[in-house]
Amino acid sequence: MRALLLAAGSGPPRQAASVQPTRMAQAVTVAGWWLLSLGLFAGMWEVAWAFGWADPLLLPPPHVFLRNFADQAQFFVSSDVVGEESSAGALRSLAMTVVASSLRVVAGLLLGFVCSVTLGLLIRYFKLLGNLTLPTITLLAPISPIAWLPVAIFIFGIGNPPAIFMVFISLFFVMTLSTISQIDSVSRTYLNVGAIMGASRRQLFLHVIIPAILPSLFMVLRMNLFGAWMVVLVAEATGVGSGLGQIVMLARNTFNSSLSFFTMTLIGVTGFLFDIALRQIQRRVLFWVPPSAVGRL
Repeated sequence: MRALLLAAGSGPPRQAASVQPTRMAQAVTVAGWWLLSLGLFAGMWEVAWAFGWADPLLLPPPHVFLRNFADQAQFFVSSDVVGEESSAGALRSLAMTVVASSLRVVAGLLLGFVCSVTLGLLIRYFKLLGNLTLPTITLLAPISPIAWLPVAIFIFGIGNPPAIFMVFISLFFVMTLSTISQIDSVSRTYLNVGAIMGASRRQLFLHVIIPAILPSLFMVLRMNLFGAWMVVLVAEATGVGSGLGQIVMLARNTFNSSLSFFTMTLIGVTGFLFDIALRQIQRRVLFWVPPSAVGRL
């Protein structure tokens, strides 16, 4: 059955040469629209500042909070580099802060994705397991991940585990229910063809159902990536003691709007890079899906 999916998703070999220029042109077009969109946004902000419509103390324009990079980076200096007053030490601390938050997001998303997809498949594979677990999962799914923060601190204490747990929870229930829904919506044609070819129930799950649902599940994962960043920032501000979330809390407590917008810029850029990386992973994992279809996911 996987051979059928591969055959259906692959185009004639002679088209490969003509696809590359088209993809390059599309990439340039997308990059141009990104630059234009960001330029318009930053330009309107700068115009509002120039005409006095935006208070520079409350809403400093981009050229203000991005210009004083060294002044902003000093707030990221941790206790192990307090003696380093050079810009290199501040830059290293800034990079360590971004990496720490990123690793928590990656660990939580990876753990949540694997556990939720596995549980969703088992629920539909074993009816008894579904009867025992699905009502509880459906009941817990509407609870906001923020509500789990006290539970995470009670169980794991202070440090990385509560932040990772928060990211895990933000994805687990949604992805589990999405996996079950995607399994139920797999085309009966695929299942009938697999059965006619003599596939067992296990083979149908491994070679028909999983390849059919993975594209949609990756889309759910990408959408929850941004929610994971929101959750990890809250966890870092209260239960971790380090990371970008702590810097956001510091900016709020000191009423430092420049630091706040500087950190928000870092979070936005990091999240954007995460999305690009996830798209690349999609193109490699979903090798039976045409590149054009993966790009639309």
